[in-house]
Order: sequence, then C-alpha cells, then structure tokens
Amino acid sequence: MTIQDSLQQIRTQWMERISRELARGEGVRVGFLEQLERFYDLLEQTVITGDTAWLDPILYDWGHSPTETNLEEGEYYVSFVINRMISLTIEVARENLNEKDALELLAAVIPVFTHSLSVVVRYEMETRVAHISNELNKTQEKLQQLDHNKSSFISVAAHELKTPLTLIEGYTTMMVDMFEQADQLPINSLLKGVNTGILRLRQIIDDMIDVSLIDNNLLTLNFQPVWISHLLNLLSNELKKAIANRKQTLVINQFEGSDLMIYGDSERLYQALNNVAANAIKYTPDEGAITINGRLLPGFIEITITDTGIGISAENQATIFEKFGQLGRTDLHSSGKTKFKGGGPGLGLPITRGIIEAHGGTIWVESEGYDEVKLKGSTFHILFPTRTEATDPLITKFFGHFEQTKLESETETSDKETPPTNNPSA
Repeated sequence: MTIQDSLQQIRTQWMERISRELARGEGVRVGFLEQLERFYDLLEQTVITGDTAWLDPILYDWGHSPTETNLEEGEYYVSFVINRMISLTIEVARENLNEKDALELLAAVIPVFTHSLSVVVRYEMETRVAHISNELNKTQEKLQQLDHNKSSFISVAAHELKTPLTLIEGYTTMMVDMFEQADQLPINSLLKGVNTGILRLRQIIDDMIDVSLIDNNLLTLNFQPVWISHLLNLLSNELKKAIANRKQTLVINQFEGSDLMIYGDSERLYQALNNVAANAIKYTPDEGAITINGRLLPGFIEITITDTGIGISAENQATIFEKFGQLGRTDLHSSGKTKFKGGGPGLGLPITRGIIEAHGGTIWVESEGYDEVKLKGSTFHILFPTRTEATDPLITKFFGHFEQTKLESETETSDKETPPTNNPSA
C-alpha cells in the first residue's frame, strides 16, 4: 500500500477523532472540519511532492489567528492543535493500518508535522508580540488621556478657586484694617488667623497652576541677569524663621561661580531653590543641619542642598519628582510646610524639576536610603546652564548697556577713591 493510499484509508477516522476532541459544539465543529479538510488535502500534496511549501498558506492563516485562548471553552492555540494531530495520527495509523504501512506513513508525515509546528510557533509568537504591543499601546494611550484629564482638572480647579479666594482675601484684609483701627484685638487676631489660612491656600492654588503650566508646556520664563549669591542670600533670609523654629543650622558656602552673572528667570529659580530647601527642613529632625554648596562646571553651575535628615529610599527617589508624589502621611497634609515629616500636596519638587528643565538643566537626588535612626540624609543636585545671553536680543542689548554703564561707574568711583601718590615720576 502506498503512503497516499494509507492517508486516504485513515482520513475519515482521523477527521472524526480530531474534531471530536478539539472542537466542542456543532457550530464550532462544522468550521473546524472545513479547516481540517483543507489541511489534510495540503498534507497529501506535501507528502507526494516532498515540498512543505504546500502547507505555508494554511499555516500562515492559522498562526496569525487571534491569540486569546480559553481551554474551558474548547479554544486552543494552533501549536497545541498540531501537537495533538501528531499524537492522534499515531493512534489512528496503529489502529487502522498494519505495522509496516503504519511505520511508512508515520515516517513520511511526522517530519511534515514537525515542520508545520515550528512554522506555526514562529507565527504565533509574532502574533502574540503584536497583540501584546497593541494592548500596551492602548493602555499607554489611556494613561496619557488620564494624565491629560488630571492636568486639565488641576488647571480648571485652580482657576475656579482663585476667584472666590481673591474675594475672601480682599474682604478679610478690609476687616483686619477696620478692627485694627477700632482697637478690637481678639477679633483682629482671629481675622489674621483666617488671613494666614488664605495665604496658605493661595500658595497651594499657585502651585496647582504652575503644575498645569509645566504639564502643558506653557511655562514662560523671564530671562534677566541673575547672581546666584543674591538668590542664596534671599533664601537664607526667607528660611531664617523656619530654621530657628526647628533649631536647625543652615550653612551656605561660597563657591566658584556664585558671583557669576547669568541669564535666567530669577523668580522661578528662587522658587525652585526654596522648594528644595524647604523640603530639606521638613525631613530633617530638630537640631539637624542643611548645607548649601555648589561648583562651577564647564557650561553649567551645580548647586547642592544636603541635609542630615531621614533620607529617601531608592524606590522613592524618582517618585518624589512626580505630581502628588510625597513621602509624608496623607493625613498630615495640613501640618505646615516645614514641620518635621509634615505632609503636602506633593507639587513642590515636580514644579522645581519643571523650572530647572525649562532653563535647560536637570535635578536629581542622592541618598543612602531611608532611616529615621541613623539619619543618612539626602543631597539634591541642581544643574543649570551658565547662560550669558538672554534669548531675547532686546533684553541682551538693554542689560548689556546697563552692565557697561555700571562697570564704567564703578571704575570712575575707584579712580576717585585712589589716594594721590607723592612719587614725582607718577
């Protein structure tokens, strides 16, 4: 008996056995039988000609079928189906053919099945990867949409809150003035407490607006001459009260580049430095120390703010620069900006990163880890370019003239202050 005759002899039982085991339900079985008929015809052609290319079209179709599988409902990966085909072919050949014909048939079809399995596995892998990539892209799009919606909500909420807050602030200020003139100290004290709360709320709203501007690439910078030493002096004065209340020590070292004039948005740079320094105070225990240092690098100035605080774990060192990422407990959000481990909305460091990156710089943190006993501390590195020209030529021209006038004035003053010499040769 030829191999072709053997294939014809086992065909009917082979079809029934495979369809009964792998296709459950009459509706599924009809379509499955059609595919089996097509496969078996191509299998015969492959065995007769010895060319596996006959099977390529159906293997391509099967291998690129949907990747979802649910074995309880009778759906299988094609690679599983071909594996079962191999097993059932062996069983059907042994039951319906003599030993010699069965061995000859299996010797001819097993390599074909093996080839088919390798091709289908490759196709299935490609399909699964494409399916997973597509699902990841969909998830990424949804996350981006959620982030966009969150930014939109922040923007709308902040602007909507700002209007009534301005009214409350205005009326409260007028009431404070009235009661001060009337010498009613108790009521005046209460109104000042209300005013303090209003100022704190305004700071939060301003931070929400800043985050919205940064997220939507709408943050504008007003480039003007900036001296880092001036910013650090302002920072020292601003933090003096908080440092004294916490019995901490603030050390600001002079460093090369601190007196260099660069162009930047002085208000925004000060805001960024203040956010990081206030954060250092918050996470440093009483009687701790905060040290501000820096250095001049080729094309950049680096400022470091180091504390002797509780430190930051490795997994949180990136999170703290994300919106609403904060290390304090959420039930402490109203405990103040500089109280030990006090909470907050988690917007200060994201705003700082946005400001620094808008200047063309970067910010990162180094810490050996979180430890409230050993107090390993943290060091924030702020790096921004030493820009010597403003982006607007008019600004450069104006301040360039200003600097030249200032330099000439200083030179004239120096000449006037130089004592006369008694040297006749002078």
